[in-house]
Amino acid sequence: MFQMLYNQPVMDACNVVSLAAAYYYHGLILDEGNTEKYHGMAVAALQAADEYFKESKKACEVFNAAHPLSRNPPLWGTMKYLSEKIPKDTSSKVRINRDLYSHEKIMETAPTLPDFALALKPDEYQLPAVDPLWNESVQLSHIGSNQVKCDKR
Repeated sequence: MFQMLYNQPVMDACNVVSLAAAYYYHGLILDEGNTEKYHGMAVAALQAADEYFKESKKACEVFNAAHPLSRNPPLWGTMKYLSEKIPKDTSSKVRINRDLYSHEKIMETAPTLPDFALALKPDEYQLPAVDPLWNESVQLSHIGSNQVKCDKR
């Protein structure tokens, strides 16, 4: 049912943005470490965040190019924050760590994200029954605008 309500490109974009955010914050946490290994893993995580963020932009463009056509909405909230912070922090951390450490110390692949248990568990929810009027309004919307449905009782 979830797939019927939401378009697949939107879900892909949301997934990719959440991965970008996860790798970004994981990279910031790893950068707090005081060893070369942690700094290298932080750079790899930030680079992964940057790549995922670029991929999310492409997914949004694909969605907006699909029928019905729409334009890309301006970024706001978390997306605006991440769009400013991810590229800036990634480039500065990469530059700093490449100057401090040899290239071999920086990982080529992103570290695995920690598996956190959810703090909140959603309440069980049952959808209410469909109102019979809904079916009538759906049928009326399928009738042409110039035709009138006669109700014979």
